[in-house]
Amino acid sequence: MKSDISEAFLRQLPTESADEAERRYSLETADEIVLGRDLNCQIVLDSNIYGMVSRRHASVSHITKFAGAPPNWLVCDLKSANGTYVNGQRLEGCRICREGDRIVLGQNGPEFIFEVIKTTQTAASTPSSLRNAPSPQVESSPTIRPSQTESVSFTQLFPIFSTGRELTQKAYLLPGIITVGFVVLMFAAVGNPMVFNLVLASYLAGAAYYFVYQLCGKHKPWWMLLACALVTVLILLSPLLPLFIVIFRQILPGSLPTNFENLTFPILLIRMFFGAGLMEELLKALPVLGADLLGRRLPPAWRERIGVVEPLDGILLGTSSAVGFTLMETLGQYVPQIIRDATFQVGEGVGELVGLQLLIPRILGSVAGHMAYSGYLGYFIGLSSLKPRRRWQILSIGYLSAAVLHALWNATGIISPFVLALVGVLSYAFLTAAILKARALSPRRNAVLTPRRSKT
Repeated sequence: MKSDISEAFLRQLPTESADEAERRYSLETADEIVLGRDLNCQIVLDSNIYGMVSRRHASVSHITKFAGAPPNWLVCDLKSANGTYVNGQRLEGCRICREGDRIVLGQNGPEFIFEVIKTTQTAASTPSSLRNAPSPQVESSPTIRPSQTESVSFTQLFPIFSTGRELTQKAYLLPGIITVGFVVLMFAAVGNPMVFNLVLASYLAGAAYYFVYQLCGKHKPWWMLLACALVTVLILLSPLLPLFIVIFRQILPGSLPTNFENLTFPILLIRMFFGAGLMEELLKALPVLGADLLGRRLPPAWRERIGVVEPLDGILLGTSSAVGFTLMETLGQYVPQIIRDATFQVGEGVGELVGLQLLIPRILGSVAGHMAYSGYLGYFIGLSSLKPRRRWQILSIGYLSAAVLHALWNATGIISPFVLALVGVLSYAFLTAAILKARALSPRRNAVLTPRRSKT
């Protein structure tokens, strides 16, 4: 008696730049095969090589339509950051695998080909001891011949000739080029403290923002992010700032303490809530709200680029606004003031050194400071776009929450540096929690429900 047997495989194509050989993975070992960087996945991908792959990126599931029917396989994207592509098209949810399908994890990521091998087996000619034995599994990596270990290719000796565009997409070449450019500018600015501080602060702020940008995992045009930061700077230079100072620090109880005042923590917290939290978070939110309003009047494609259509957009624009605010506040207020005071007391050279020492922690601390508060409020601005009927409730909760975190940071310094550090960690935790939730809520990452598998 003859019967057709189908064996399914995922064949991973070799990546020359990573010096990897071709691999084949059997799909007969489990009902679901998960691909990703997590060590618990059935197909584990090296995070050092495939940084674009999520921890649990995609799955290939075994399904059967009805008893006696041949098995089918379903490929699903598991809400990955960079998407799953089948035959060049981004996968939205799940789809049935067809023989020869090319599955790519992220753009220019690892590529797999779905293969089905059909063989005809004669049951009568098969010994009974082997008839019920499990079929052999394909090795996860091929056997390496001695000639492979001894031969050396040109691209192995000179890897730069084989990487191509992967240099910019996988090896972070662009950030490296930008870093070299800033180093050259800092060398050129030696002897001019004002220019040196500006170049250094811009680089540190950009690096801090790039870190948050990578956490979000969503593309937003660089010119839009830069525009948001510049609009915040212009707001701080406009007559709008004195108006806000009158409202929040003179009419409302937000007057900032002087060096001669000895305030208790509750009083200082109230003042900081109005004079720093509510005032500054509203100032930084204005460009984000403006982008939201502008985007609503544009076609869908342009709204996606400029507007706020989801929480990730709000976080990206909110943190870019915070970068502009931090640079303006640090370079326009705090550093010049500390340089003047130190120069008056101990001399010009020491004053410039003290100003530089202040600049570095203030800019780097913006990840757990201004960027954290503004990004957190930006999450709520984006959430209100997804749920317009609850807009004012969502915006109110986000505004007050960001203002409270801001006030705590400004006020807890009188208690102890340890408590201040805890507040900084808490602010960063709020931001990262908002990013994780925004990624889960992103309309572009919602996968459809996986069809229920039936057992035979």
